[in-house]
Amino acid sequence: TMSLREHALSLFRGAVGTVRPAPMLKRALKLQGDGCPQLLVKGQAFPVKRDLYLVGFGKAVLGMAAAAEEILGDHLTRGIINVPLGIQESLQRAGMQEMLLRPHSKIQVIEGAKNNLPDAEALKGAVAIQELAEGLTADDLLLVLISGGGSALLPAPIPPILLEEKEKLTKLLASRGAAIQELNIVRKTLSVLKGGGLAQLAHPARVVSLILSDVIGDPLDIIASGPTAASSHSVQDCLQILTKYNLLHELPKSVEMVLSSSPSKPNGPENYSHVSNIILGSNTLALEEAKRQAEGLGYAALVLSAAVHGEVGRVAMLYCQLIQLICLGFTGLREGPLSDKLRGNLLQLAAELQIPGLDLDEFLQALQGLGPDRPVCILAGGETTVQLQGTGKGGRNQELALHVGLGLHRAQATGTSSPQGRCEILFFSGGTDGQDGPTEAAGAFCSPGLVAEALQEGLDVEAFLRNNDSYTFFSQFQGGHHLLVTGLTGTNVMDIQAILIRAM
Repeated sequence: TMSLREHALSLFRGAVGTVRPAPMLKRALKLQGDGCPQLLVKGQAFPVKRDLYLVGFGKAVLGMAAAAEEILGDHLTRGIINVPLGIQESLQRAGMQEMLLRPHSKIQVIEGAKNNLPDAEALKGAVAIQELAEGLTADDLLLVLISGGGSALLPAPIPPILLEEKEKLTKLLASRGAAIQELNIVRKTLSVLKGGGLAQLAHPARVVSLILSDVIGDPLDIIASGPTAASSHSVQDCLQILTKYNLLHELPKSVEMVLSSSPSKPNGPENYSHVSNIILGSNTLALEEAKRQAEGLGYAALVLSAAVHGEVGRVAMLYCQLIQLICLGFTGLREGPLSDKLRGNLLQLAAELQIPGLDLDEFLQALQGLGPDRPVCILAGGETTVQLQGTGKGGRNQELALHVGLGLHRAQATGTSSPQGRCEILFFSGGTDGQDGPTEAAGAFCSPGLVAEALQEGLDVEAFLRNNDSYTFFSQFQGGHHLLVTGLTGTNVMDIQAILIRAM
């Protein structure tokens, strides 16, 4: 029989495979007919009356563009994409030819946004995209490819604001504790292309956006700052944020000028009837594929949520309590004081974490309905956060796995008639882009015995966690066997977690 680890790896690969640019585009995008060709996107038809253009920006857009050009063939007139610095060389080195454009491609590639920060190269690309959009007519069709990281790759501040002035303001806000949503609202308000700007400039051409979401809940106006989606924010919102962080008196003249001359209401009346925004890939889709594969391997599989977020330590507690509860089911102790206590803890943690759309009561009922004889697989996705205190090397997925390992070890050590004894348990967490923090690992696996075995090898897990040094721990422990190493995947729909349990 396959090990739980082999099962977990196969689920992760299946989930990532389904949101890789090429298969994802080939499933969703077709070109039909010769006389008056039509672009079919997930069953919706868009006539190609005159010229078909393509623009794109984001970390996964190179692979999307390569697949799109293959599908569109000679119908594509011209394209421009903005992608992260060095990505072509990385994919070349990784032998991922299918993610690269062919020689003599009609698509121009501009690399920029070093360290995911807007820079002169990204601005050059944004200006080229802006000029292309402004030149379109009512008979043209503009295909827009968008993925996470697109925001830094599309900087075009409203004149006379300079890129460095906008950057300085963003850094000031961040240093005063502004949340990412607040930063995006300010950036969007000062930008030509974000917050629906690109779609408006392309008017009256037909605009079709194909989106790979790396944001919880897939909000169109947040992914890459929503260049083709109506913004739900106004200049008033931007001013409120600047007031909140006490920055109204420190603004550059250019920013003051733009803010005072902008209309104060949201750009509501603008017409978006020429735009179609279509989500092609998301964490939810990846989890659905993992669930299908788990059932194929004989598991009773449930998806907890595609919107798990919160501090890794708290999320790990949620997973540990859930694992204990499932193990009780395997030992025939579904009812009783321990399971009541675990249920209470879970409901409290879920309330604290406020995971959108999670009905834990309903989930626990579904869990109770599972037969005691089939192995269980619980899947979840989203993006956790790490409070940095140490100077170690790691990433949120490795740190989450290590926290879960420690939690399971403590539950066993306190011996509260620990139900783990009769179950084989594996937990893993991995980033779908193949990278977890500044390491070459995508994530890590853990099991209940991990901490005890580490202690025997003289490794103190708690010390590694205090130093945010999960990667060093996993590298030193059992030759790195617990690291999930996949290499760059060319896609990104946040993280995937799985709990696999079977009776021993």
